[in-house]
Amino acid sequence: MKTDYDILIVGGGMVGATMAYALSPLPLRIGVIEAVPFKSDSQPSYDDRAIALAYGSAKIFESMGLWDLLDDKVSPIKRIHVSDRGHFGVARIDSTEEKVDALGYVVENRVVGAVLADALPRLENVELICPATVTQVELDSERANLTIEQEGKQQQLASKLVIAADGGNSVVRKLLEIPTRSWDYGQTALIANVSSERYHQGVAYERFTDSGPVALLPNSYAATEDPNRCSLVWTVRSGDQDRVLSLNDKEFLSELQQRFGYRLGELKKVGRRNAYPLKLVRAKQQVKPRLALIGNAAHTLHPIAGQGFNLGLRDVAVLADVVADAVANGQDLGATEVMQRYADWRNWDHRKVIGFTDSLARLFSNPLATVALARNIGLFGVDVLPPLKRLLTRQTMGLSGRLPRLAMGLPLLKGGQHG
Repeated sequence: MKTDYDILIVGGGMVGATMAYALSPLPLRIGVIEAVPFKSDSQPSYDDRAIALAYGSAKIFESMGLWDLLDDKVSPIKRIHVSDRGHFGVARIDSTEEKVDALGYVVENRVVGAVLADALPRLENVELICPATVTQVELDSERANLTIEQEGKQQQLASKLVIAADGGNSVVRKLLEIPTRSWDYGQTALIANVSSERYHQGVAYERFTDSGPVALLPNSYAATEDPNRCSLVWTVRSGDQDRVLSLNDKEFLSELQQRFGYRLGELKKVGRRNAYPLKLVRAKQQVKPRLALIGNAAHTLHPIAGQGFNLGLRDVAVLADVVADAVANGQDLGATEVMQRYADWRNWDHRKVIGFTDSLARLFSNPLATVALARNIGLFGVDVLPPLKRLLTRQTMGLSGRLPRLAMGLPLLKGGQHG
């Protein structure tokens, strides 16, 4: 089987770039096709948004040798505080109960993006093909054939396996006519940095309201000048976002204060604001022979509980594990049985996390008094019942179910750490 590459990754955002880095210890020729030049401000996954990296996700970065480049640019989440506005239910999760330094970490997308954009060009077996766009994908029994357009010229590339990491509007998924299931939540997430009167003390707050959740996450790592800075994810009803975005800073903070309350004292300052409509999208096929979908190309979630990128990072770790085993056993990387092994491994985690986030989004937006009572009893139960709390905590930390090697702190290959 003659191919130009062993693996072609379509999409060089955070998930695609991490996928390339995870696979790089293997004796493979890898190409990353990206429409936007690397180290560009227009790279959409490298914007001002912050992500909550679960403990297990930090372990994946550590296993790849990238954590040392990130650890002074993250804010640890020591505790999680969940409440329901206007009701009695509260749940608290503490890192000390799990005997870890942090349940997770808050880091800005652009920080992760900068680390990956600096690291990828140094890898001898990874070639960056950008800016370039994919215009055609054909999968057959021998190879995957891609047509790309680069600098106005068409080019043909072949590989044993194509990994689609090109986001929620995946071009690869559309070209192959892979159907999706989708649900519009009728909500929009407003994103900004906010500073408060009181220090957050490493607490991540998730407060449910009748229009959707409000999350304030600690985001004041060592290099920032503002120790009280938090990352805001404020969910509003679609149709109301333009009004809220048009408010001046004082009005915006006043309305946010009414939604969130005074656990951090008075909200003092807000930075640049952006809005993102919220949908649940899941591809009906995660794999085909010679194809795997990962990250948002496979599943786009509601940001409630901050699970989206962590789910995508576990896609990366599991697929890297499966590919490493295929290489070790001399198997065809894109063979049906190899791709199915990845799909079967990921199916439980996908269903669990998507069901969890979707249920929370619907449950906490339901105005019925009986539903409100039931969910607050549930929050109270999580707070006072250790087995239930531990189950939720392990899921939040990304440590439930069968873990791939990278999530357990193990390299893909013996001696396979990056230099």
